[in-house]
Formats: sequence, C-alpha cells, structure tokens
Amino acid sequence: MSRPPRLHVAGATYHVTLRGNHRKDIFFCETDRARMSELFADVLAHCDARLHAYCYMPNHLHALIQVADVPLGRVMLRVAGPYARMTQARLETTGHLFERRYYPVMVDTDTYLLEVLRYIHLNPVRAGMVRSPEAYPWSSHHAYIGRRADLWVTTDFALAAFDADRGRAICAYRRFVADALRAGGTRSPFEDCNPGDPRILGGDDFARRMLGDEWHPRSRKSLEQLIGEAGMRFGVTEEELRSHSRVRRIVAARAWVADEAVSGGIASLSRVASEFRRDESSLRRAHRRRFAPR
Repeated sequence: MSRPPRLHVAGATYHVTLRGNHRKDIFFCETDRARMSELFADVLAHCDARLHAYCYMPNHLHALIQVADVPLGRVMLRVAGPYARMTQARLETTGHLFERRYYPVMVDTDTYLLEVLRYIHLNPVRAGMVRSPEAYPWSSHHAYIGRRADLWVTTDFALAAFDADRGRAICAYRRFVADALRAGGTRSPFEDCNPGDPRILGGDDFARRMLGDEWHPRSRKSLEQLIGEAGMRFGVTEEELRSHSRVRRIVAARAWVADEAVSGGIASLSRVASEFRRDESSLRRAHRRRFAPR
C-alpha cells in the first residue's frame, strides 16, 4: 500500500521522530548535538515555528514542533539536510545519514501535551542510559526545570498547563516526571493514536476539527471484506469481479471497491487492480466514470 500523505495544518503540533539510516548513529560527539540545536534555533525563527520539547538519542531524535504556515516537511528538511551534509563532510562518508522519511504524529495538545512531553524527556531512562532525565544532558528537560536557558525551546505553553505561576509550574512538572519514575516508567501515549488514522494522536472530533469534514477515519475492513460487501451490494460473485467481464454492474462493483479501498486506506488502486486481475489504468477509468459529476 502507498504511504499515507503527511498532514499539514497551520498551528498544529506534531511529535516528530527522525532516525538514522538503518538505525545507525546520527550523533557522534557533543559538537554534533550542539550543531543540531543551532540549526533548530535558526529554522524555527525563519519558519515561525515553535519547539516545545526535544531529546537527542544516539541514533534518533524526538521533537515536539508547532508549525505556522510553513509545513512541517519544509521545517524538517531545513534542519536535517544541512546537518547531514555537515556531518558527512566531517566524517568523510557518503550515503543517507537519515531515513528518507521522518515520522510525524499530529498531537491533540488539549489531551496529550503533557504525556508526550514526559515521554520525550524519559526516552534515555527507558533506554537504560540514565536513571533520571536530569542525568541526560541532551534534552529540553533541563529547560523545563530551569537549569538551562534553551531560548529556542518554548516552555511557557506546557508549564502553564501545570500552574499559572512559573515556579509552582516547575515544581508540578518535576512531580509529574517523578511520579512516572516511581511507577517504573510510563506507557507510550502513542498507543492511543486514532485507530482510524495512526497519523493522529487524538479522537475523531479532534481530527475533524483540525482537518475538516473531508477527514474520514480509515476503515478497519480488509480488502476481502470489501469484495464480499460489493458482491451483496451489486449482486455479483467474486468470480465475476475477477473475470474479464465488462457487464455494467460488475464494472461498477469494481469501481466501488476501488473507491472504498483507497479512501479508507485499506489498499492502493494497484493492489485492487491486481486482486481483480485488471489493468490499473482501466480500473481508474471505471472509477472516474462512476464518480464523475452528472
């Protein structure tokens, strides 16, 4: 199946994961991490974006980014591209430093902001690298507890969710993190990604509020279930659907399956065509004829 398109909504907040190619390291010394921070600071200012949290692990990074009009893809390209070129030039290597695609999830900050923030800052603890986030220097946890001034990190928004007074908010944030450490860690909030669209950490109402009425959760049906449903809906058999017949109701049934499969994120048009032993272009034409305005 083709990869789902990324979601761009001005003002939306995304949890971003950027991994090394083949899970290899992307940071090799402290200077590398400092360079990444400098790039983020510069790009955020130019793109009018905000970074609410980050954590640099050896072979990947996490970032919680709120975009404005500039899409997240362009923000990440302006960070990852120069970093990769500078790092590869210093190491005298070639090839891809990062995986070709960063992985973004749109976050419902009203519900999940603090959980995602804590999840990011506890990454090195879960990895067994340190016993507390204070012992790991390369995350925005230190900005949240007031030990370091990362001016390019926006902390006020998340801290305000704890308390209007910054001092009390920092104490509440510390307790929030400590509670998870005493409990032996915390579950990933991304286990709650929308079951109909894993690109979104939030419910259907949040998705529709951000993306509009054109957003539809992906169907949980399989392609086989769709084909069976088409048989009952159009009065055709699976054998007829897979035949070379051009009877109108059979052609219409194939087009219906194609539309439901693609719009529901169940299967690509090429896979549907393969299932029906049809040429993809002919199935696309049948699809257009069926759903063209009359």
